Amino acid sequence: MGQKEEKKQPDEVIEANIFDQESRGDEEPTNHFLTTKQSGERNWYVIHTYSGYEDQVSDSLKQRIESLHMQEKVFDVIVPKEKQIEIKNGKRKTVAKRIFPGYVLVDMIVTDDSWYVVRNTPNVTGFIGFGVRPTPMSKEEINRIKKRMGVEEPKYKVDFSIDELVRITDGALKGFEGKVEDINEDRGTVKVLVNMFGRETPVNLDFLQVKKV
Repeated sequence: MGQKEEKKQPDEVIEANIFDQESRGDEEPTNHFLTTKQSGERNWYVIHTYSGYEDQVSDSLKQRIESLHMQEKVFDVIVPKEKQIEIKNGKRKTVAKRIFPGYVLVDMIVTDDSWYVVRNTPNVTGFIGFGVRPTPMSKEEINRIKKRMGVEEPKYKVDFSIDELVRITDGALKGFEGKVEDINEDRGTVKVLVNMFGRETPVNLDFLQVKKV
């Protein structure tokens, strides 16, 4: 395999429900379960990383796959991201945000060799699953994530919330203050209750037209 690496001890049990998966049971895994060989099938698996190191793990793992000649067992590595629109200081910016911070997806056939190549990648803390037996993702799960990643129209992301006091910075009501009643992230609009003539009047505004007080 070109390069011999020191093997780590088996991972601790990690909960396998980060993507709304059903629990695989509360009973402790037996020695027989932990030593049962993998099916040899190609599946997507989830690895846990230190927060903020997802892209670095992805790059490092891809390099290891090539240098250790594991292309026939580890096929792809992705950090799930989606486009979002952030609005700060009156400016709109499209950014790529991680969907599941602290997690990376790996398309692979789990064998002793491929397991150790992935597990020994710097900043990887473990597989999602029981002991040395990773839990594969369902096809429905991975398809749902890929679909979310492939959405071209970015989502809006704002830094204010319901009932928060904001000031209108543009338009006919510029300078007025009001309380946020509703937020529509899909349309990028916000409904603000503005006190006019002694009564609260709902006003629909673009995210760019308001800011925190």
